[in-house]
Amino acid sequence: MTQVKPISETKVVVGLSGGVDSSVAAYLLKKQGYQVIGLFMKNWHDDSVTISDECPWLEDSNDALIVADRLQIPFQTIDLSEEYKKRIVDYMFAEYQSGRTPNPDVLCNREIKFDVFLKQALALGADFVATGHYCRREEVVSDGKPIYRLLSGLDRAKDQSYFLCQLSQHQLAKSLFPIGHLQKAEVRSIAREANLITAEKRDSQGLCFIGKVRLPEFLQQRLAPKKGRIIEITDRPEGLEEKEDLQGRSESYRFRPDMGIERGIHQGAHFLTIGQRKGLAVGGTKDPLFVIGIDTVENLVYVGQGSDHWALWRDTLYIESSDLHNVREDLKHVTQVKARIRYRQPLEAATLIPDNERGGVYLRFERKQSAITPGQFAAWYLEDELIGSGVIS
Repeated sequence: MTQVKPISETKVVVGLSGGVDSSVAAYLLKKQGYQVIGLFMKNWHDDSVTISDECPWLEDSNDALIVADRLQIPFQTIDLSEEYKKRIVDYMFAEYQSGRTPNPDVLCNREIKFDVFLKQALALGADFVATGHYCRREEVVSDGKPIYRLLSGLDRAKDQSYFLCQLSQHQLAKSLFPIGHLQKAEVRSIAREANLITAEKRDSQGLCFIGKVRLPEFLQQRLAPKKGRIIEITDRPEGLEEKEDLQGRSESYRFRPDMGIERGIHQGAHFLTIGQRKGLAVGGTKDPLFVIGIDTVENLVYVGQGSDHWALWRDTLYIESSDLHNVREDLKHVTQVKARIRYRQPLEAATLIPDNERGGVYLRFERKQSAITPGQFAAWYLEDELIGSGVIS
């Protein structure tokens, strides 16, 4: 394989987040004999845009410092806030403004943890970076060259391979995932035995290395409220325009105001997302209303009653050529895969259909999927290996 240094001479920089997973990752690497350095990423201190009334990064950085001290490893904090604002936060605002729903966690891994952070770690002389992700990396050799496989975590309830769906072979070559073979309960048990302060700490539910975000308030700091009509679509309207894939299956719907009835007023189409139920503030319907379409140009929001509304369910999505990413270039011609369109969604059988005209691909599921959302990521697998992904158009 490619690693020629003995473990005792191999330097690994661990992204210590102040949580139990990265703490145990550092502990295991130290126990195996690696030279371990802990780095905490400070990703936000822009007072002009408030992420949260709280300052979770202060507590997290302090916990990370205590863990590093317990493990007797070097520790420092690095400020990546400028790059985070440019690559993640500004991108989020732009996507929501255009009526799309970004996934900042996937972007954070691609743009921050395994790009900016990785480069800084390598500049410190690191051989690898390591994180507390529940996924696995395997190195195989093909035609004398190493290939890196991104595999699901063995704890299926915590598998985070989806969040790493945009990583490249170069990034995987320099990455380690020490807890990917463990169950969450095992990780906490190891932390308790090692007397780590993070052993019982709750998992973070917010943006990576930032914390909890109240999204509506966050967006309103840059995107001004703009009142518009909420239109309910009931039965499938005549003359409904559809974009179709090569097999004639529905890729997306194009609604018009005259296709439905007005149900209320929203505060801005750019604040909402496909499949959203809460936040519409519209009552008087038999079943809850779900967002089924967003038009940020005309500032219109289309809704339908019930989670089984016909417009929420489609079997096909499209990915532009510029948004297509192959983790395994040698497997880019595979067509029969298992895929998901959101974290923790069970993998579903699907077919990749090349669009020879535009250069992108259609991803067609055997079963219809709920709330396929532009801006989100679709990821596809062979068995438990993630081989490709793309941004949903």
